[in-house]
Amino acid sequence: MDWESSTIWYWIILAVTGIISGILGYFFGKSDTPSIQEKSFEINTLEIQNAKLKSDLETCRKRLESYTTKTKQLEFDSRTNSLQRKSFSFDSGEAKAAFGKTIKENDLKLVEGIGPKIEGLFHNFGIKTWKELAETSADKCQEVLDSGGKRYRIHDPASWPMQAKMAHEGHWEQLFEWQEKHRAGKY
Repeated sequence: MDWESSTIWYWIILAVTGIISGILGYFFGKSDTPSIQEKSFEINTLEIQNAKLKSDLETCRKRLESYTTKTKQLEFDSRTNSLQRKSFSFDSGEAKAAFGKTIKENDLKLVEGIGPKIEGLFHNFGIKTWKELAETSADKCQEVLDSGGKRYRIHDPASWPMQAKMAHEGHWEQLFEWQEKHRAGKY
């Protein structure tokens, strides 16, 4: 009887341990999964993010549409790997409207920082148009300045090609705004 009772107790202890382990496993497993409230909160948060992203996408599409309308007037120049206006014709009226003064085509003095003497230096290097200046590196511009002597070294030509490009492409308002923003202490 001693042998039989010890075997029964063995099976009872084993069964109780298994049942307790199963119950504990169930509760531990259930605690890791989010509740219905947590899931609905997460779904609402994702729906809000989705709506915001859709709004941002719509804004981007509108910007792209306006950009593609503008770029229809442009063509790709494989030499410079950039977009160029197809047939830009200088319109002094548009330039005058933006600057409030008469602008001559390819007047390098329109670029902030270039005066008559510096313009002469660029002409000596064969750079006589806005397009040519736009295609010139800042290092080459510095070389042109250095050719004039020590008094020209104080100038910073880093923005000159960019300004010349805006003038060449007829972005008068952008050029005027940029120059107003970056006038080096001139009033």
